[in-house]
Amino acid sequence: MKEQPIIHVGIMAESNIDFELSGNYSLPEQLRGTRFQASLIDNSIQVTSEDGKTIVVESVVFSSKSAKDSFLLKAVTIGIDFHWEQKEDQRFRGDLKLVIENGKLRAINLVPLEEYLRSVISSEMSATSSPDLLKAHAVISRSWLLAQIEKSKAIQSANEKYQSTEQREGELIRWYDREDHTLFDVCSDDHCQRYQGITKIISDKASQAIDATQGEVLTAHDKICDARFSKCCGGVSENFENVWEPVYHSYLTKVVDSEKAATTCVDLRQEDEADSWIRTSPEAFCNTTDKQILSQVLPDFDQATADFYRWQVTYSQEELASLIREKTDIDFGEIIELKPIERGHSARLIKLQIVGSKKTLTIGKELEIRRALSKSHLYSSAFVIDHLNLQNGIPQQFVLIGSGWGHGVGLCQIGAAVMGEKGYNYQAILNHYFRDADLKKLY
Repeated sequence: MKEQPIIHVGIMAESNIDFELSGNYSLPEQLRGTRFQASLIDNSIQVTSEDGKTIVVESVVFSSKSAKDSFLLKAVTIGIDFHWEQKEDQRFRGDLKLVIENGKLRAINLVPLEEYLRSVISSEMSATSSPDLLKAHAVISRSWLLAQIEKSKAIQSANEKYQSTEQREGELIRWYDREDHTLFDVCSDDHCQRYQGITKIISDKASQAIDATQGEVLTAHDKICDARFSKCCGGVSENFENVWEPVYHSYLTKVVDSEKAATTCVDLRQEDEADSWIRTSPEAFCNTTDKQILSQVLPDFDQATADFYRWQVTYSQEELASLIREKTDIDFGEIIELKPIERGHSARLIKLQIVGSKKTLTIGKELEIRRALSKSHLYSSAFVIDHLNLQNGIPQQFVLIGSGWGHGVGLCQIGAAVMGEKGYNYQAILNHYFRDADLKKLY
């Protein structure tokens, strides 16, 4: 690879999309002006300009002619299905492409990889982050994206459908990755990487981190690493195959997030060990309440969350039964037990059995469990359950005591922020979380 590729980023999918063009964009002959509305009508895209002129097409690209050109998309939903879901207007550099996807209009941003990363690092991280934390994150984001593109090409060339469900009697196991994106490389939400174009100020420090690591990726066994990250591992990171498809990656395995215990730790796959681990607060890089450090990783709408290393959620019988029925579309009746079946190396549940008075079902993997037990998402699937106030053998209250925030695979953002503050350089941070990977400059 001699130069950076152009990335196709899926931004929003709606029945109608309002947008504005700023700068020197090439337009279809019939259209004039800067403000437009696109609508899906009879399985075609109708684009109407502010003077009322209209075109009907199957797809359309508005191409920028200058690096300073930008476009504004109105009412983009961010944080989809998460507790911070909201709408905001967002501005992007590069080209705007409109296509039809699953009965909706899809807006796609075509943008050079390094420009994309400037936004991702600015969106994911604070401008107050240490330079080495930003550099580490730049390498991870670049590696992950290029690995996803390679992975998609391999799936398409093999003419295979990506499998993300395993279903057998009494068991439903699902995992969620970005392989369901076929018309673009990545989406702009947390499902892939948080990308907000130039909506937020692109910090000088983020740009410097991109420039300092331009073209650098993590590699293992002559392949670009499918590098991952989450907010807080909870003290131990998780294996890739316990969260997504059952494929082992040597660089995405258990890491104890501490300088005092590089490889040693109790086996958190064992229920008694997981129980005592989660109910305590062991030393770890990510075990911090330092607001200055947390502000490096958590944007304003996340900083209200103070309890993430260890957390607790309480449900009544009625609340939990109703929630599970709503989220799974299955009537379990009264919930008799939430029974851990299988855990990963970080104590995250891979499989959880829901025992109800009407039905019993084992669900997984971690995100499916988090979705079933929360109106948005539980912070993680590393939790133990107290069944309280039994009446005729049926608990009237459930207390979930948990550890960490996110899937826990790869880099722990809060742990890495602490490492950066302690003076670790970005190579050392990457070596800590990705034990079997090397840095390589692609372009």
